[in-house]
Amino acid sequence: MKARVHVMLKTGVLDPQGEAVRHALGALGFEGVEAVRQGKVIELDL
Repeated sequence: MKARVHVMLKTGVLDPQGEAVRHALGALGFEGVEAVRQGKVIELDL
């Protein structure tokens, strides 16, 4: 059995890594990106 745990910052908490990714996407030509949040996915084998 496998389980996935998604770890994200709480809503309203500043996400500097997400902002850096959003800025980089804009520089790559992805103009419509309004917000990016970065987190972790942990996969467990149970």
